[in-house]
Order: sequence, then C-alpha cells, then structure tokens
Amino acid sequence: MRADAMKNYEHILAVANVVITDHGVDASLRDIARRAGVGLGTLYRHFPTREALLEALLRSSFDEFTAKACELETASSPEDALVSWLREVVAFTGNYQGVVDVMMAAKEDPESALHASCVTMRTAGTRLLARAQAEGLARTDMEGDDLFSLAAALAWLSNQPSSAPRSDHLFSIIASAILTNRSRSN
Repeated sequence: MRADAMKNYEHILAVANVVITDHGVDASLRDIARRAGVGLGTLYRHFPTREALLEALLRSSFDEFTAKACELETASSPEDALVSWLREVVAFTGNYQGVVDVMMAAKEDPESALHASCVTMRTAGTRLLARAQAEGLARTDMEGDDLFSLAAALAWLSNQPSSAPRSDHLFSIIASAILTNRSRSN
C-alpha cells in the first residue's frame, strides 16, 4: 500500500474508532468519511463494507485479548487469569454500542470478516476457563461458548442505562457463578 493510502487507512480507522465509540456500530459511514476528511469512495476503497471497517477496527483489539489470554495462562492464578481476561473483554466490548450483536453473529458465520478474530478470542478464553476447571476452580458444566455469551451479555448490560451503574456488581455475580470458590464480594 502506498504511503498516502496507508495514512488515509489509519486516519479513517482512528476517526471510525471515535465515531463508533460515540454512536455505536451503526454510525453513518458518510459521517466517518466526512470527519476523516475523505470522500465516501475513499472510505469504500479501504473498507468495502461496514463489516470490513469493523473487522479492521476490532481485529487488533481481539488479537490483543488473545495474546493477553496466552500471557495470563502462565502469569496468574487460573481464577485471577480468567476473571481478569473476562473483565477486560467485557469493558472493551461495552465501549462499542451494538458490537455485541455483530460479534455474536460473526461467531456463527464463517463468511464474516470478524469470524476468525472472534473464534480465536473465544478459543483463548476457553483455554483460561479449561485451566481453571482443571484446577477445580471453575464450574465444569461450562464451555467456551458459554463464557463468550456471558461476556457478550455483560457488555450488553453495561450499555443499558438502567443497568450501567450496576455493571461492576453484575460482573461480580457472574464471576462468582463461574468460579467455584469465589465469594460474591470479589
């Protein structure tokens, strides 16, 4: 990619991050292009679909969550690793209104631009869950899809005005339900 094209690409992503954080995943692509100071055609040359833009925007963060899970597998206790990773995923996902729907759909659709990143991130979380289960610290009747769904539900709740003030409390309840030896006060 030419240097000027790469600069446009990165600038569009930076602007898209702000606009999507403020207005959710259904934010106007025209508004993103306008705020980035590029034509709509330039935006579409880089990102032919809304999903392609979201994939580019979210992929690096999803990859970071995967790397973080790998790091936590050896650096923390199994329950602390699982809770830490889950908390970070929920917080990040909650920053983008509407991304939960996109993630849940992408997880089930192999043709989705976000499918591979979602599956890789879910697999990383599954390894953390399995490690905690192997140590007798987490429920054994859960699997990675359950963990991914709970993260999505908690992120969705954090975007609901009536639930947002209680999101930390709700997270603690879910964490104590997942972990066999965790009290509700954690």
